[in-house]
Amino acid sequence: MAEEQWTARLVLEDGHVFEGQSFGSAGESYGEIVFNTGMTGYQEILTDPSYYGQIVTMTYPLIGNYGLNVDDVESRGPHVRGFVVREFSEVPSHFRSMDNLSGYLKKNGIIGISGVDTRKITKLIRTEGTMRAVLTTLDTPKEELLRRLSEPLQKDQIDQVTTQSTYRCPGGDRRIVAMDFGMKSGVVRSLLARDCDVIVVPARTTAEEILSWNPHGVMLSNGPGDPQDAQYAIETVSKLMGKVPIFGICLGHQLIALASGAQTKKMRFGHRGVNHPVKDLRTGKIAITSQNHGYMVDPDSLGDTDLALSHVNQNDGTVEGLVHRYLPVFCVQYHPEARPGPDDSDYLFDDFMKMVDDYRQGRWIPYAEKS
Repeated sequence: MAEEQWTARLVLEDGHVFEGQSFGSAGESYGEIVFNTGMTGYQEILTDPSYYGQIVTMTYPLIGNYGLNVDDVESRGPHVRGFVVREFSEVPSHFRSMDNLSGYLKKNGIIGISGVDTRKITKLIRTEGTMRAVLTTLDTPKEELLRRLSEPLQKDQIDQVTTQSTYRCPGGDRRIVAMDFGMKSGVVRSLLARDCDVIVVPARTTAEEILSWNPHGVMLSNGPGDPQDAQYAIETVSKLMGKVPIFGICLGHQLIALASGAQTKKMRFGHRGVNHPVKDLRTGKIAITSQNHGYMVDPDSLGDTDLALSHVNQNDGTVEGLVHRYLPVFCVQYHPEARPGPDDSDYLFDDFMKMVDDYRQGRWIPYAEKS
């Protein structure tokens, strides 16, 4: 039997209104409207903490046809503020499926809207840039919705998604402290697969507390929001650099850049999908990558830093990777752990392990001496 549906509206801050059918929960939710170009991976997208505060539009027209399961979650639950699709499947078909999309969203208080022109929404975002939006099943007047959309965005997003206490995932003899700024489970799984003993710490953990674990390496995770709002994290990263090998992903990449004296800036509509080509300038090889970010490192700000450009996006030339010339530090803007997406960039975790091992054994060579 079909689930109960209400009329839903998606209202953008520029005044555009899209009316469709709701699925999942009912109510009203505000956030930043973005789009993701992945054909699959909606469960990982919903549970990626980097999407905190965002209403996600899927460009692929049919979503939900393989259901949801307990294996493909990337955190403790969904973090999106809303979910926008052209059509959702009420009856999924897959041997691992344990729930349908609407039921999952309803259990977690997430509003979904279907039957809208997702292609037009995507074109608007590409033209006008990322906007604020509201998804509602209520009768709130449009004028009132637009007034509320003019209010400032929440700035403490990392605090909403980081772990509240330190925990340990036992593994091998490489002791890695992972700073959780909104970390996906895939990052921990990638480290555990490489014989690491992983200690996950909250985002506001100090450098002194991290070093008290005597780590062999530090992992800086992905996460939501403007990296320049996380001054406490920039300070911590600055104090850790030169003390221990560091690998940063997505937000972690941006924090390394800021701690090194570079600058970040907001992108027009960001990169969100699983098919972004990135060139490794050190090898000349191109990988198809999974990405989810709305900010980028300003390439014009790298000149006065000790950071060297290591990876470049082949679509728009944006900065996708950096390596420190003199310290055991490197980072990428995309997601080598995938989840969802291809595992072309999985080798970066192996590079991190080599850096950790070489540093421990006193044979690590600075990048400046290699190039």
